[in-house]
Amino acid sequence: MKNGGMKNDSVAIGIIGAGIMGERLLTAILQQDPGLVQARGIWDPAPAAMQRMATTFPQVPRLADAAAVIAASDCTYIASPPASHLPHARAALAAGKSVFCEKPLAIDVADARAFVAEAGDRGAVNFPFASSPAVATIRRWIESGEIGIPRRIAIEVGFAKWPRPWQADAAGWLDRPMQGGFTREVVSHFLFLSRRLVGPLHGMSGKASFPEAGKSERHIAASLQAGDLPVTIAGAVGETAKDDHNIWMLEGDKGAVRLCDWSIAERHGADGTWQPAPDALPQEQARPLALRRQLEGVAKLARGEPHPLATLADALNVQEIVEAILAG
Repeated sequence: MKNGGMKNDSVAIGIIGAGIMGERLLTAILQQDPGLVQARGIWDPAPAAMQRMATTFPQVPRLADAAAVIAASDCTYIASPPASHLPHARAALAAGKSVFCEKPLAIDVADARAFVAEAGDRGAVNFPFASSPAVATIRRWIESGEIGIPRRIAIEVGFAKWPRPWQADAAGWLDRPMQGGFTREVVSHFLFLSRRLVGPLHGMSGKASFPEAGKSERHIAASLQAGDLPVTIAGAVGETAKDDHNIWMLEGDKGAVRLCDWSIAERHGADGTWQPAPDALPQEQARPLALRRQLEGVAKLARGEPHPLATLADALNVQEIVEAILAG
């Protein structure tokens, strides 16, 4: 694997998929130290997407196909729709490259399990909470004993409509039951967070409702465990005016902490109010910081070094729970 010989070299990243996620990571790469990572090329099967890349990122090579991206990269970032994740990931691994993939790993859990067994430690999944400053703050609060003994986790998400406005171009798959829906797209992040901070996910019971034929879910309710802690999940479309509402809360016997709207760490004060961390940032400002740290992890992944990114096993555990909710 070339990765073993790049200890002091910049890591070449190739991108498959020029949607919003591919564009976000490409922007982060271009803002990162080129001595750490460099964008070696991007490809998307949609001509309109490639034209947008030519206009927005003229300095980035637009390659002929996925194979060309893989050949140009040390690590291949897969940001295409979920049904194509594993074919691209398997091709990259077969070429001796590492893989950084969007979630979910696959649209079939059994196929995802097989892939994780094949891939070993040569891949990671883009759950940005692995590098979130707000999550680091919450971890410090927990470890300092501010909440006492952890007792339970509650996850709440809501959307005025689905997909969210900035994802409207992806509605063709993002609002379909096979690949899309807010449970896969959003709830998965908070399941990963629960696993990362508390423990493996298991013991799920729940259900999802699909009131619109051919569309993704509009409501979910579920309970499970993270390690030894009970977790409850509630999610709905059309019950809030906010485009994107989310709260992850961990309660203990002495207090509570929560993450709001992706990036605001808060703790429950003695006066009964929620107080944000002094350095809390809105998501628009926090996201670039997290992606910068994610890229530092990608460089370590490509070099075969320990990294903080979500592992393939993490992503599989999350996907197993997500699919169980949707099948309930």
